[in-house]
Amino acid sequence: MPMHEFLVQVQPAYLPEQSTPAAGVYVFSYTITVTNTGEVPAQLIARHWVITNELGHVEEVKGLGVVGRQPLLQPGESFEYSSGCQMRTPSGTMRGTYLCVSHEGETFECEIPLFVLQMNDSGEPMPMPETRVLH
Repeated sequence: MPMHEFLVQVQPAYLPEQSTPAAGVYVFSYTITVTNTGEVPAQLIARHWVITNELGHVEEVKGLGVVGRQPLLQPGESFEYSSGCQMRTPSGTMRGTYLCVSHEGETFECEIPLFVLQMNDSGEPMPMPETRVLH
């Protein structure tokens, strides 16, 4: 088991009740579970998101913590939060990194795996395709 490691799991969803496709407004939520799979306590300090819509437009978002928090996770402990984003296209992707610091003061990055944001009529999350090309 690595000394410093966080596992990130993401569950995205389309929010049709908050979206207005005719006006080019598509709203998505995502619930993230961060688990400390390392050997020592560590704290999530900052986030860096790369959001890409289906036209290839990229937006980067950086900031301290997540939803106003900087959770300190003991080995095996998890933190779950929900957030969202708005896009001008009905699909796109998000990926990123968390900047973390161990209780010894060592910094490390944790990858947030790429996930798909996809409009659908039911509001249910779309499964992650094996291969996806965005134009």
